[in-house]
Amino acid sequence: MAASPMIYEHIKLPQDCFECHFLEWIIPDVDETLENYCRRFCKMIQDENPILIGTSFGGVIVQEMAKMMKVDRVVIISSIKSSLEFPRRMKLARSTGLHKLLPTSLVEKSELLLKYNLGISKRKLELYHNYLSVKNQYYLDWALDKIISWQQIEPIKNLIHIHGDKDPVFPIKYIKNCITVPGGTHVMIIHRYRWFNENLPGLLS
Repeated sequence: MAASPMIYEHIKLPQDCFECHFLEWIIPDVDETLENYCRRFCKMIQDENPILIGTSFGGVIVQEMAKMMKVDRVVIISSIKSSLEFPRRMKLARSTGLHKLLPTSLVEKSELLLKYNLGISKRKLELYHNYLSVKNQYYLDWALDKIISWQQIEPIKNLIHIHGDKDPVFPIKYIKNCITVPGGTHVMIIHRYRWFNENLPGLLS
């Protein structure tokens, strides 16, 4: 939900075909709706008929943006294209509000966690530290609530869904009609970048 554009640092698309622009997360206004938040992102795009690519929560964002502007296509990675693809625990969180009890404030203390290794693997902590650009608790609480309460039933048109079969956040057994990356986890955009460099240009052309 808070990863910086650095997660795409190893993705190399042919420069004679594609020009890449990266959007940074913005802090939502108090009680801002997801619709209004996505509308602010749309204003950052100057080109006509862009291809929008989003990973995880970013996948939800670009789908909402595509409802507000004309796009060539939308690519979502390690994400969901319908609220029907939520795993059971997220559906439970939506009905009970349990997600509001998660200790999102710990993200603001990633340096401390990295120093003392409080029960989290060093590799994961270093990954969070290197790639999480937004460590604002209000943003994290807001984003978590928006993705849990997302209600899209029918996938949008011109959508390409790329998903790993080892994704623990959105397990593949709940995902329909996607391009499956063998061995891909929720952070495969980082760890499986070679697959994307080999296959993404063809999918976008």
